[in-house]
Amino acid sequence: MEWILSFLFYKFENMKKITLLFFTILFSITISSQEKTPVFKEGEWLRFKMSYSGFLKAGNATLTVEKDSLNGKEVFHVTGKGWTTGIIKWFFKVNDNYQSYIDVTTGKPYLFKRKINEGGYKKHQNTHFNYVKNTAHVQDFKNQRDTIIPIGNIQDMMSTFYYLRNYDVSAMKPGEEIALDMFMDAQVYPFKLRFLGTEILKTRFGKIKTYRFRPLVQAGRIFKENESLTIWITADDNKIPIKLKANLSVGSLRAELDAYKGLANSFKIIFD
Repeated sequence: MEWILSFLFYKFENMKKITLLFFTILFSITISSQEKTPVFKEGEWLRFKMSYSGFLKAGNATLTVEKDSLNGKEVFHVTGKGWTTGIIKWFFKVNDNYQSYIDVTTGKPYLFKRKINEGGYKKHQNTHFNYVKNTAHVQDFKNQRDTIIPIGNIQDMMSTFYYLRNYDVSAMKPGEEIALDMFMDAQVYPFKLRFLGTEILKTRFGKIKTYRFRPLVQAGRIFKENESLTIWITADDNKIPIKLKANLSVGSLRAELDAYKGLANSFKIIFD
C-alpha cells in the first residue's frame, strides 16, 4: 500500500487534470446511425466504472434520460453524474452534475446546467440557448455574473452525446471524421471524432461488435500524443459507449460500461 500512496502523491497534479477531462469526454461522446427506430428513450440508464492503469479504481459515472417539459415544449431531460471513489477520493474528490434539456425532435439544447466540485474547483452555471437571437445566456451563480454569447449551430456537453447518437455513420470509412461545435465554459469549441473501423470487443457482458472512434486531443503534459483517446461504441441500434481508454504519459485511464437498463433496443451479444 505504501508504494501506491507514494505514486499517487507524485502524480496528483496530473490526476486532477486527467479526472476532469475523462468525465468531460465520457459525458460528451457517442455515435449512432440515423434510423426510424429511436436509439434511446425515456428511462435509459447507463453506469460506468473507471480505473487507472487497469487495477486502481478511480470513479463512477451515470447517464439517465427522462421526459420533461420546458416553457411548454416537450423535451428530453438528460443527466450525467460523475464522482471519484476509493483511494483516489482521498486525494481528489469529484462530484459533478450535468443536465441538459433537449428538443425531442431537433436534438437542440434549450437549457444546460453544470454544477461541479473537482478537488475544491467549483462551477455552478445555467446556460439558456435562444435560437431566435442566436445567443447563449450564461448565468454564473458562483461569480454572480451573467454573460451573453453569440452562437451558431452548437451543442452543449450533454446534448452532444445524444445528438451524435442520431448521426449517420453507416457509410463512414476508416480515417473519416465528424466535426461539430460544442458550447462549454461560455465558449464555443471545435470538436472532432475520427472513425477507426469496427472491432469485436470482450466485455463483462460477452463479446460485442463495436465501432471504434478517436477524439482528437492536444498533446501535452498529460497525453502522449494528440491521438491518445479511443472510444468503443456498440454497433447495434442503441449505439452506447461501452469502453473508453486514454493513454497517458504514465499509465492509462479506462472507463467501461458496468450496468444498464431501459434501452430502446436489444443489446446484441455475439455467441460463439
